[in-house]
Amino acid sequence: MSKLLLLNEIITVVKMASKEIEEVKLSLFLDDLLTNYSIEPKDERQYTSDNADYLCMYINAIKIENYSDTTITNYHYEMKRFLKFINKSLLKVETADIRKYLAEYSHLKSGTVATKLTIIRAFYAWLVQEEILLKNPTLRIKQPKVPKRLREGLTIEELELVRESCDSLRQRALIEVLYSTACRLSELKNLNIEDINWQDMSAVVIGKGNKERRVFFSFKALYHLKRYLKSRNDECNALFVTSRHPIRRLTNRGIQYQVNKIEQLSQVGKPLTPHVMRHTFATLSMDSGIELTDLQHLLGHEDPATTLRYAPVSEERKKQAFKKYHVQ
Repeated sequence: MSKLLLLNEIITVVKMASKEIEEVKLSLFLDDLLTNYSIEPKDERQYTSDNADYLCMYINAIKIENYSDTTITNYHYEMKRFLKFINKSLLKVETADIRKYLAEYSHLKSGTVATKLTIIRAFYAWLVQEEILLKNPTLRIKQPKVPKRLREGLTIEELELVRESCDSLRQRALIEVLYSTACRLSELKNLNIEDINWQDMSAVVIGKGNKERRVFFSFKALYHLKRYLKSRNDECNALFVTSRHPIRRLTNRGIQYQVNKIEQLSQVGKPLTPHVMRHTFATLSMDSGIELTDLQHLLGHEDPATTLRYAPVSEERKKQAFKKYHVQ
C-alpha cells in the first residue's frame, strides 16, 4: 500500500474519532490498519538524503527570488555546516539544537553569530511557509546584540593621501571609480567598458537583488579611467583586467588585493577596502549637504535607515549645523 493511501486511511479514522469514538476502539482501528504496513525508523543516511533534498529545494527557491550569487553561496555553506553539526533530520530539530550550534561559535564576533542565526531562521521560515514544517524552532531565540559602530570613511586629506599612493594607472583608476560611483565590489567587478556612457558620465550597474541603478563618474574619475584604458592593448571587454597574461577580468579578490597594496603604500592609518571607499562617498557627500533621499538612491538602498548607517553625521557637520541654525 502506498504512503498516500495510508494517509487517507488515517484521516478517515481520525474523522471517526471526532464523533466521540472511544479511545480503546480508536486504538484498535489504528492497530488493525497498520497491520498492513511495515514501519521502520529511518537510518541516518536517509535523514542526510532528506536534509540535502530540502536544502536543494530552498536554494532553488531563493535563486528564483533573485538573491545575489554571494548571498546564495553564503546561505548554502552555512546551512551545510549546520546540518552536518546537528546530524539528524532537520524536521526534528529543536530550539535547543540551534542554541547548541550557535554556542559553538560564541568565541566569534556577535555580528557573525547573528548572521548565522538569520540564515537558519530564514531557512526554517521557508519550511513553514511551504507547509513542510508546522513551527519555526528559531522563533524563541533572540538575535544577538550587535554593537553599533560608526562606519568610518576617509577624510578629504586621507583620500588625497590614498590617491597619491597609487603606483599604477590601474590602481588610480580603481580608486577614483570606487569613490566616484560608490559601487559595491561585485558591481565594480562586473562592469564592462561598453557599459560606460562617456557623454552622460554614467553607467548602469546590477546591484543587490539583481536591481539596476545608474552610477556617475566625476571628471577626475573619467580622466584617470581613460588613461588606464589607453594603456591597455588587450581585447577583454572588462573595465578592470589582470596585468598578466592571459588577460582576464579582475576578480573580487584581485580588486581587494590591489586596494590592500594601496593601503600599505599610503599608511593612512585606517583599513582601506572597496567598501570603505563607498563609506567615504557617503560621509563626504553628507558633509557637503546632500539630501538623504538623493544619497539613498545613489547608494542603491531601499530603506533610508540603511543609508543612515552608512553615512552617520560627522562631528564637523554637527558643529556646522549648530552654528548655522542655533538661535542665540
